[in-house]
Amino acid sequence: QVQLVESGGGLVQPGGSLRLSCAASGSRFSIYAMGWYRQAPGKQREWVTTITSGLSTYYATSVKGRFTVSRDNAKNTAYLQMNSLKPEDTAMYYCNAGSSQSGDAGTYWGQGTQVTVSS
Repeated sequence: QVQLVESGGGLVQPGGSLRLSCAASGSRFSIYAMGWYRQAPGKQREWVTTITSGLSTYYATSVKGRFTVSRDNAKNTAYLQMNSLKPEDTAMYYCNAGSSQSGDAGTYWGQGTQVTVSS
């Protein structure tokens, strides 16, 4: 069982940056691939990125070169650094434990954190 809590969302201007955190509790965080997903109003949830237990990273085309995923196993935390934000990045962002490199979601979800990109 893994419990996930996201934080770090907020309102930012286009071109700005935010860093999201996903704090995990429970057992064996380090063995899970961690993914980030997002859902905009009226749209389906979409995969953003995955970082494996071996620190390999994978990104959706829409965020490649702008977003960076990382993890600190000692702190049981995954991060999503988002740079050069665009209005179309506005969404609720969720972390997920057990995500695959192709974007299939694992079992465990956080409650989400809202990111709004607007001037």
